[in-house]
Amino acid sequence: MKPFNHINAASVDEAATILKSGKAKVIAGGTDLIGTLKDNILSDYPATVVNLKSVPGLDYIKEENGMLKIGSTTRLADIADNAIIKEKYTALAQAAHAVASPNIREMGTIAGNISQLPRCWYFRKPENRFPCIRKGGKECFAIQGDNRFHSILGGKRVAPSPCSKECPAGTDIPGYLEQIRKGDWDGAAQTFLKLHPLPMITGRVCAHPCQQGCNRNETDKSVSINCIERTLGDYILDHPDKFYAPPATETGKSVAIVGSGPASLTAAYFLRKAGNKVTIYDEKEEAGGMLMYAIPAYRLPKDLVRKVIDIFKKMGVEFKLSTKIGDKVMPEELERDYDSVLYATGTWKRPVMGVSGEELTVFGLDFLVEIKKWMEGKIGQEVFVMGGGNVAMDVAMSAKRLGAKKVTLACLEPRDRMPASAEEIARAEEEGVVVMPGWGLSKVVEENGVVKGMELKRCTSPWDNTGAFNPQYDECEKLVIEAENIMLATGQKVDLSYFDEKYSIQLKRGYIDIDSDTAMTSRKGIFGAGDAVRPGLAIAAIAAGRKAANGINRYLGTSIPETKTVDSAYLTHDAEGISVKVPLKLHELDASKRRIDIEDSISASMAEAAEEAKRCMNCGCYAVSPSDTAPALIALGAKIVTNKRTIDAEDYFDVKVECNTVLDQNEIVTEIQIPALPSGSKSAFIKMSYRKAIDFPVVNCAVLTGGIPRVILGAVAPMPYRSRKAEKVIAGKEISETLAEEAGAAAVADAVPFNATKYKVQLTKVMVKRALLSIK
Repeated sequence: MKPFNHINAASVDEAATILKSGKAKVIAGGTDLIGTLKDNILSDYPATVVNLKSVPGLDYIKEENGMLKIGSTTRLADIADNAIIKEKYTALAQAAHAVASPNIREMGTIAGNISQLPRCWYFRKPENRFPCIRKGGKECFAIQGDNRFHSILGGKRVAPSPCSKECPAGTDIPGYLEQIRKGDWDGAAQTFLKLHPLPMITGRVCAHPCQQGCNRNETDKSVSINCIERTLGDYILDHPDKFYAPPATETGKSVAIVGSGPASLTAAYFLRKAGNKVTIYDEKEEAGGMLMYAIPAYRLPKDLVRKVIDIFKKMGVEFKLSTKIGDKVMPEELERDYDSVLYATGTWKRPVMGVSGEELTVFGLDFLVEIKKWMEGKIGQEVFVMGGGNVAMDVAMSAKRLGAKKVTLACLEPRDRMPASAEEIARAEEEGVVVMPGWGLSKVVEENGVVKGMELKRCTSPWDNTGAFNPQYDECEKLVIEAENIMLATGQKVDLSYFDEKYSIQLKRGYIDIDSDTAMTSRKGIFGAGDAVRPGLAIAAIAAGRKAANGINRYLGTSIPETKTVDSAYLTHDAEGISVKVPLKLHELDASKRRIDIEDSISASMAEAAEEAKRCMNCGCYAVSPSDTAPALIALGAKIVTNKRTIDAEDYFDVKVECNTVLDQNEIVTEIQIPALPSGSKSAFIKMSYRKAIDFPVVNCAVLTGGIPRVILGAVAPMPYRSRKAEKVIAGKEISETLAEEAGAAAVADAVPFNATKYKVQLTKVMVKRALLSIK
C-alpha cells in the first residue's frame, strides 16, 4: 500500500474542508476503501484519507417523531441486531445481516455500504491493469470480455462515447444507433437533428473521424457509422415534413447569413427552428456553397443538394442568390436591415505558392467548380496534381474520369500522414492515380508558355523540430513529371474582400476573429462561422454553424422550443450483434463503371443499416451496484441526509468516474431517515451469493407490500433497479404464488442480458418470487 496522510476528523465540516482541497478520500468502516488502496486499483491514489468514525454524534439508531434515524457511521452489525429495525423495518435488518462476514459487519457502516465502488473484476483488478471507463478510460472491458456477473438491464453512460467525442459536431451516435436497433427511425432522426441537420450530406462526404474513435477498433473494425448515417439521412430526406417543418410561431426577429455552405445551412436550420426569419445571401447562381460546386457529383449528387435547399425553402428560409456582398449589397446595409448577421463564406480564393511558372497552373478548386468545361476534352493525356487532402483526391480522380491516361499526385507528407482519408487514397489508386508522398514543388517545366511538366524536389519533412509546418527539402534530389495540365490543390484561402476599410471588423491571421463561446465578432450582433473563421471539414463547419446559431439566438433572446424525449433508463446493446466482426460496406460501382456524373455508391437499405447498428457496443459501464442495504433503503422510502441536502434514496445513486453516488466532492452523508411504514406494510430482503464470506451479491432483492408496493433489485444493473412493472402486478392484490411468479417475470421484462448473464434473468425471477412469498 502506498503511503498517505491519515486525519481523524473532529467534525463533518473539517472533513468536508479537507475533501474540497482535492486528492482526499473519506473512510468510515474501511472495508471497501482499504482493499481498494491495498490493491492500487484507482487511477488517482489519494494523498489523504479522512476518518469519519472520529467525528462524534454520527453513530446512533433512534425513533423520533415517527421516523427512524440512523447515524451514518452506525455499524451494520448494530443495524442487523436492532430490535426496532428487525420488527418494523425488516428488510433493512435482513440486508445488513446479509453483508459479507461478521467481521466485516462489525467494521462496515451504513453510509459506507451504500457508497461503495462498483462490483467488476476489471475495475477491481490490482495495479489498475484495466483502465476502464469508470476510471477515466474509454471503454468497458466487460462488453466483450468476461461479463458473467454484470448487468442484465444494460449499461450507464459515464462520459461521452469516444465516437461522439471524435465528431466535431458531438453527434449522439450511440443514442441514435440505439433507437435504430429498436426500429424507431423517427426517434433516431430526432436525436440526430438535435445537433446536426445534414446527415444526408455528411453520410456521403464526411471523413468520419467518429469511426477512428470507435472502441471496436481495439478488437476488430469500427462500426460503419457513415453507412448508417447515410441511410438515416436518406430516410430524413424522404420525410421532410416530419423533420423540417416551419416553426409554429414567429419571433419577429430577422437574421441575414452570408454564404450558403454547410455552416450557413446549419445556422439557418437552428435559427429558423427558433422562429426567426432567415435570409441567405450567396454570389453563386445556386445555393449550397462548396457542397454544390466543389464536391464532385460522384461523391455528392447535385440533385441531392438541390433537394436539401428546397426543403430549407419550405421551412421558410429565403435565398437571395447571384448577390455579391460588398458589391450589390454592402455589409452596412445588412447590419442596418437585419437584427443580426452571420458571415460564413467558404475558402474560394487561390493561395500563392511562389513557384516559378505558377501562372501556368490550374487552381484545383476552380477545376472542380468548372468541371463541365473540362468535359469538352481539354484535360489532356497526362495530368499532375499537387496536394494530399481530399480535395486533391477529388481533383485527381475527376481528371482520370475525364479521360486523362495518366494522373500523378504528389504531396509533402509521408503516406501515413497524408490529410486525405485512407479510403480516398485507396480509391484514387484503384482508379489508376499514381500517388507520390514526400515530394514538393520546384518549378513548372514549360516551353514558350506551354506546360511540359512539373519539376519536383524531395521533401524530407513537412515540419520543423517544433512540429510547425515548415517544409524541409533535399535540393539534390529532383525529378520531372511530364504533364499537359498541372492542378494545384494545396489549400484555399478565404476571401473577405466584402469587408472594406470603412467596415471595421477584427481579423486574425486573415480570418474573421470571433468569441470562442458566442461566435460574435468585434461588432455587436455580427457573427462568424465555418471556413471564414477556421477552414476544416464539413462536419466542423456544421458544428461552427450550430454554435453561431446558439450565439445569435441568445443575442436575440430567442430559443428553439424544447421537444419532449423519453430517454432510456439504461443503455442497451444487441448481445448477438456485438459479436459480428465484419462491418457493413456500401454497394459500390466497379472501378471500370465509375463516371464523373453518377454517384459511386448506393446507400445501404434500412434493414442493412439496422443490422450494422447492432454492432455498436453502446459504450458505458455495465458493472453492477454491489450494495446490499441500498435496495432495502429504497424499498423503505428512505432519505439520505448530507451536510448539504436531503436526497431520496432512489435518487442517491449514480454512475460516475470512481464514484457510485450523486455526492459532490466535499459532500458527506450524516444520517439515514426512514419514515414510519403504513399500517399493514411488510418488507423483506433476500440475497443470492456464492459464498457468504463474499460481500458482493449475484442478485439481491428488497420488497415492500401494503400501501404503495416496492420491488427493488440489486446487482442486476449499474444502480439499484426499481421494477415498476413488477410493482404494478402486485399493487392492491393479495400475494399468492401465482402473483409472485408474475411479478418475477415482470421484473425482468426489460432485461437485455449478455449471453453469459442470461442465467441471472431466471435467478432474478426466482428472487422476486421468493422475497414476496416470504412476507405473504
